[in-house]
Amino acid sequence: MSTSWSVLRSIQNADRVSRHEVRRGTARRIVRFAVPYRRDISVFLFTVVLAAGIGVATPLLAGHVINAITAGGDGAAGAVVRLALVIAALAVADALLSLAQRWYSARIGEGIILDLRTRVFDHVQRMPLQFFARTQTGALVSRLNNDVVGAQRAFTSTLSGVVSNVIQLALTAAVMFTLSWQITALSLVLLPVFIVPARRVGKRLAEITRESYDLDAKMNATMTERFNVSGALLVKLFGRPETEASRFGERASRVRDIGVQQAMYSRTFFVAMLLVASLAQALTYGLGGWLAVHGNVSAGTVVTLALLLTRLYGPLTALSNVRVDVMSALVSFDRVFEVLSLEPGIAEKPGAVAVPAGSGRIEFRDVRFRYPSADQVSLASLEDVSTLDRTEQEEVLTGLDFTVEPGQMVALVGPSGAGKSTTSMLVSRVYDVTGGAVLIGGVDVRDATLESLRDTVGVVTQDSHLFHETIAENLRYARPGATEEQMWEALTGARIAALVRALPDGLDTVVGERGYRFSGGEKQRLAIARLLLKQPSIVILDEATAHLDSESEAAVQRALATALRGRTALVIAHRLSTIREADQILVLEKGRIVERGRHDDLVAAGGLYASLYRTQFTEAVI
Repeated sequence: MSTSWSVLRSIQNADRVSRHEVRRGTARRIVRFAVPYRRDISVFLFTVVLAAGIGVATPLLAGHVINAITAGGDGAAGAVVRLALVIAALAVADALLSLAQRWYSARIGEGIILDLRTRVFDHVQRMPLQFFARTQTGALVSRLNNDVVGAQRAFTSTLSGVVSNVIQLALTAAVMFTLSWQITALSLVLLPVFIVPARRVGKRLAEITRESYDLDAKMNATMTERFNVSGALLVKLFGRPETEASRFGERASRVRDIGVQQAMYSRTFFVAMLLVASLAQALTYGLGGWLAVHGNVSAGTVVTLALLLTRLYGPLTALSNVRVDVMSALVSFDRVFEVLSLEPGIAEKPGAVAVPAGSGRIEFRDVRFRYPSADQVSLASLEDVSTLDRTEQEEVLTGLDFTVEPGQMVALVGPSGAGKSTTSMLVSRVYDVTGGAVLIGGVDVRDATLESLRDTVGVVTQDSHLFHETIAENLRYARPGATEEQMWEALTGARIAALVRALPDGLDTVVGERGYRFSGGEKQRLAIARLLLKQPSIVILDEATAHLDSESEAAVQRALATALRGRTALVIAHRLSTIREADQILVLEKGRIVERGRHDDLVAAGGLYASLYRTQFTEAVI
């Protein structure tokens, strides 16, 4: 039955494999992944070979038992007992080999899964931010799950299956032709009767399976969007739960129908294979019995041939699809390697130096920047498009020059799309400049160690993300070794300690997905507490109060006053009233600094800043 299922799975995969072109060099990369397991693979294959030999030896011994019984004589009983003991010993050896195979198979397979998953996860974490903006999360997760498991199967079921089937087929065919070439040839006549219809069934099964996968993907996407807080709120506000349920029900009904069809196609396939094997065995008994009656072959030979036949059809059928099995494994590996081949956006240089402790000076020297094109940071298969956009992006920043001295607050303002957030991301090295340089404490951030850069720069964004974990775990994300006392000190500085103490579970309170158990102002103050726990010398605030109500904004501003005390601050401001006391305001437009100065001077100058300020002041009055 296991052979039948592996054959069916191969036929199902044939269409998917034929549509994927495996890149050159994939086989060499697979070998490199297998090198650490070469000893285990060798032992595993040795046990497979021994098991295949036992599989052929047992029917031969059974035939000798029949011959000994029919021959009779004084030594017949002893011969039968001895042969039976040998068969029993082989059965025990086969059982032990089966356990050994399973142990080595699991050891190799799970080890490769661990290596691939950890390698891909670590690699993806290092990808540029645009990679995540363009990629479908579900497609990426599939690479870590489905394709990694498919790749693992190459070293377990595919490798062992090919080796075992080749050896078993060669030994079985050789023995059968030696015993009786006529019976062997007749037995194989029915094989095409099974293979040809099976391929047609497999093709249809592949079609409905692919449709089922597509429907499952759509249902998963629907559930993901509707079951998060924002999606659920949208459905409730626009009042269409019946429409949503009806559309989901239609897809689920089709999946049910496909499931029934799959079950019947699969059962038909298995029944057909068993039927053909049984018919072939009947032919063997018929022709073999006729030859035995006429004295051309012995009764034991007929029994041996009938038993060997059951070990011939499985390998023959499986090997007829060996190309698909091998290609399926190669495709899975190739899809994983496809992700690993993408260049990480940020990499630490060999010989990188640490940013001096406590550094607070930021310097931009003729900084230019353009976002990478899609073909540089993404994959068509992860975006669900046929080809990636190769258009070169326009420059977002064109020649920025400014300096932030230690302890200063410098604000970046300007219309939407001016390049404010992009500028801040270059300081924390979310992206690297495409021209010029960004220096912290006199060290080019591209020459700095990533650890020292993380320790030096802290960021609070307008939508500070909280993981679906406890408050303590979210805080320790910034400083893993923080004590409970240090966390309470940070919460106090962020003006949210009283709220956390009032919670039944205190620091062990789970914040909920994306922090939705807290209001916007509370989330921001938790993010500020996380920043205070980190204790960076440079703080970047990316419109940290942009979407808050007046009361929440006031609370966050008080928390920020503590966070910024004694630190260098680069503030991206939407509400200009929040940066009146900034040491310097830089006004950006189309990636250039068009004005710079203090608030009063810029208002008096009557330029872009004054226009933005008057617009906001008028809106506030209205």
